[in-house]
Amino acid sequence: PTLYTYPENWRAFKAQIAAQYSGARLKVASSAPAFTFGQTNRTPAFLNNFPLGKVPAFQGDDGFCLFESNAIAHYLSNEALRGSSPQAQSQVLQWVSFADAEIIPPASTWVFPTLGIMQFNKQATEQAKEEMKKVLSVLNHHLNTRTFLVGERVSLADISVACSMIWLYKQVLEPSFRQPFPNVTRWFQTCVNQPQFKTVLGEVKLCDKMAQFDPKKFSDMQPKKDGPSKKDAPPKKEKAGKEGGKPQEKKKKEAAPAEEEMDECEAALASEPKTKDPFAHLPKSAFVMDEFKRKYSNEDTLTVAVPHFWEHFDKEGYSIWYGEYKFPEELTMTFMSCNLIMGMFQRLDKLRKNGFASVILFGGNNDSSISGIWIFRGQDLAFTLSDDWQIDYESYAWRKLDPDSDETKTMVKEYFAWEGEFKHVGKPFNQGKCFK
Repeated sequence: PTLYTYPENWRAFKAQIAAQYSGARLKVASSAPAFTFGQTNRTPAFLNNFPLGKVPAFQGDDGFCLFESNAIAHYLSNEALRGSSPQAQSQVLQWVSFADAEIIPPASTWVFPTLGIMQFNKQATEQAKEEMKKVLSVLNHHLNTRTFLVGERVSLADISVACSMIWLYKQVLEPSFRQPFPNVTRWFQTCVNQPQFKTVLGEVKLCDKMAQFDPKKFSDMQPKKDGPSKKDAPPKKEKAGKEGGKPQEKKKKEAAPAEEEMDECEAALASEPKTKDPFAHLPKSAFVMDEFKRKYSNEDTLTVAVPHFWEHFDKEGYSIWYGEYKFPEELTMTFMSCNLIMGMFQRLDKLRKNGFASVILFGGNNDSSISGIWIFRGQDLAFTLSDDWQIDYESYAWRKLDPDSDETKTMVKEYFAWEGEFKHVGKPFNQGKCFK
């Protein structure tokens, strides 16, 4: 059986550690000639088995194929890891879901900028830190009288949660931050020092000082291309946010915690062939998207960013669009809807230099809607300019807005600031389910 991945992919670690415990045979294909990320996973043969082209991906000797890291880890586990009773199995699933829904989103927002693969957003980072404190408090309380999350032995719950926290402990959870949560740190160190973990992870060193965003490192991480750069940095997906794409990670051996949709953000596509700029046919615009994004990320939205936007917006060179998800009846759990949004952002990485979006999930479980404001260079929808951008956009209804209308001014202000009446929506605004 073969696990396809890129080096140091924490999502793949889950399956590898599970195999160490269960004794399952597993060959890891993470380097040439067996597998080259960005090339092998785009071939027709690979896509025939794994239509999304994402990793980790598993193929058994009998041809059985699986994608999605949790499914692969579950398949490679034994009964002891999965839970020996219906109650234990449900608890394991609870913590696996907890890692995906509660740990990975704020961890991504906080850690990615420190790795240089995503632009820093002060407001989002501070919010992520607060969310992480809540998560750590829950874990700390649960582990107060327990060695492991479920039962008396390591389970898939421990493997999934510990793997989702690797980059937190390596990058940002400095001693003073983790001090109020001693049970979590004790548990994490117990896990990563188990022989089965160490065989896969090696030595995991906890950080001594919280890593910070380095603008130069971020700049260096961006792919060097001829002519104007087409890439900014990911919101491949900036958590809770608003931009039309997420950072493709330019990292050889670093993969930070993120939702499953963020995998490609984490891996550097160094071997990706250079392609023609999809916007090369358009005249230059005086509107500097990067300058606006800096204002938006680092200064007050209503008093600085929105006024800057309207003062410098070039309505001849850029257009404003309203996009609304066409199938709200299919939206169930809110965390799954968040994954849907962030997956779209991930696939729009190359739009970062020429696009911006603020998308909001309204409502709650089984009663929600998704809509947002999008800014594109040119007067047409940008998605048709590249095959890579066409996967998601047809699931949305698009309406071009008049930049001079009062309606557009109001919608831009509300969606950019994540606050307002949103009269056109008809569902309550879910604070904290916003994406840029």
